[in-house]
Amino acid sequence: MMKLLPPLALLILSGFFATNCDAVHTIKLSPSTADMTPVVREALAAVKDDELKIVFEEGVYTFLPDYAESGYRVITNHGNGVKKVIFSLEDFSSVEIEGNGAELVFHGQVAPFQFYRNNKVSVSNLSIDWDTPFTFTAEVLAVNRKQSWVDVKPLPGMSFKVAGQKILFPNIDGFNYEYLGSTLFFEPEKKKVVHGARDIHSKPKKVEKRRDGVLRIHEELKYYPPVGSWWVSKGDRHNDRYAPAFQVRNSQNIQFKDVVIHHALGMGFLFERSENIELISSGVYLRDKENGNRVISSTADATHFANCKGDILIEDSRFENMLDDGVNVHGTYVVVDALIDSNTVRVELKHFEQQGFQFAATGDKVWFVHQPDVRRRSVNEVSAVDTINEQYIQLTFKEPLPTKLKKGDLLENKTWNPTFTLRGTHIGDHRARSIVLKTPKKILIENNHFYSMMSCIFFRGESFYWYESGAVNDVTIRQNNFNNCAHSAKEHAVVYITPRLGKTFDETQYFDSNIRFEDNNITTFDNRIIWADRVNGLVIKGNNITKISNNITPPLHANAPIFEFTNSKNVELINNHYTGDIDTLIKSDNASRATLKNDDSIRQN
Repeated sequence: MMKLLPPLALLILSGFFATNCDAVHTIKLSPSTADMTPVVREALAAVKDDELKIVFEEGVYTFLPDYAESGYRVITNHGNGVKKVIFSLEDFSSVEIEGNGAELVFHGQVAPFQFYRNNKVSVSNLSIDWDTPFTFTAEVLAVNRKQSWVDVKPLPGMSFKVAGQKILFPNIDGFNYEYLGSTLFFEPEKKKVVHGARDIHSKPKKVEKRRDGVLRIHEELKYYPPVGSWWVSKGDRHNDRYAPAFQVRNSQNIQFKDVVIHHALGMGFLFERSENIELISSGVYLRDKENGNRVISSTADATHFANCKGDILIEDSRFENMLDDGVNVHGTYVVVDALIDSNTVRVELKHFEQQGFQFAATGDKVWFVHQPDVRRRSVNEVSAVDTINEQYIQLTFKEPLPTKLKKGDLLENKTWNPTFTLRGTHIGDHRARSIVLKTPKKILIENNHFYSMMSCIFFRGESFYWYESGAVNDVTIRQNNFNNCAHSAKEHAVVYITPRLGKTFDETQYFDSNIRFEDNNITTFDNRIIWADRVNGLVIKGNNITKISNNITPPLHANAPIFEFTNSKNVELINNHYTGDIDTLIKSDNASRATLKNDDSIRQN
């Protein structure tokens, strides 16, 4: 870490000054190689007005954790705890950040930006990066499956040490992950996930140093990396999501424009219970993909929207090389723990990264889902909320509870669901899905380019692990390009509709409905295009599908059908065009076949 200067010297070096005009407090910052964290902290402490504007001059800014604001933070889909926050922006009527091309470089465990309870947020024209990434990347030199070892050579610039026969990384400010943890293999030239790769959980028995900087990892793996690929690890699951680059919570009227994240210690953009959001010409991607030796941008989702409402728009953006989904839009299921009285119920937040999430507030409308029925049934309005702790919440409702409500049933917030539009955006070369969609309101996906490891479009409302709600009712997916998607060893499809509620719920009832997949272009090496379970109303129309066979990307699931439907209703295939070899075009069970409409216009060249 660089030597810190005293705050007074930093104020002089940074050229910081503030103005107050018509109740808008303006902070102007100039670039400096010194630590800007105390400058920002002192400037924010002086703000007394309701509206804030931060203006960066073009240049590079450095932020260290030593003098950051420190406090306990609840961050959904991350680890709750004490976080060091650089820009803590709470309770302003409006916050505007004018970047002017500024490059913000962070060091160590910090949360760059947190926007809480703001009525308007505008961020433009800046980039975020870390001086040292929180990942471990090494070239695979040799593999011995019989003796269960892999020889790797860490790439230049990696921060790690070997101690106690373990690889400890990122070795920054005394922090290291407990073990290698979540690990995936990438192609070094294209910096994309290896064809046929699968996630592994790496916890070596021992690591030994060899000659010339080579490390031998002794570990019995179900899947070994190809020689020449890059081994990429991001640490143990309970520590590998410190904080997103941008966290926006309980805010509204939000726009990010020309904002790029090159690295993040969790998600890129996270929005919680926020309203009306735009991401325009923004992105999460590598700074120098062609020549650099990094392969990971954010260590979790590029963008994530939990229980938001209003309109969400992502347009002309780019999300690449993250270690989870490009976009995830969902609500939250809570589980009935106990009935307190005729109007009051105690519910539980089930997933360990949901703890402390604000499921509902007074005035919110809530759906009740009664096992084994998966459908949304009665609606009631919340009249009081008593947060017992981060795991349990007591909700009192305006009207009496449904008489059939019992322990294990689900509650879903009806009020906090958004419309969602994704347009003109590239998502790919990353782990997991391009977009995960779970909102009952209108969804439009058009003119995008997808090239992801798993399914490109993924529908999975579930109360099995993540407890993410949102059976869809109105989805249009049109005029998109899909290129060599679903190249994970685990079987996926270009579009995968696969609800997964717990075992106490009926596994045959329709869950999602009214999905239209129209006029898309798909280039694929494999078979599965649409794989649908428990959908009522699915139109597949006017799509061009081209299957290309070569030795570089061989089929991974050669016996799979092109289209598969289970427990579904009102599925239509209209005027689609298919080029390439084919074994099974359509596979469907009796329930789906009863209403399946196929105009026999799927033409094969």
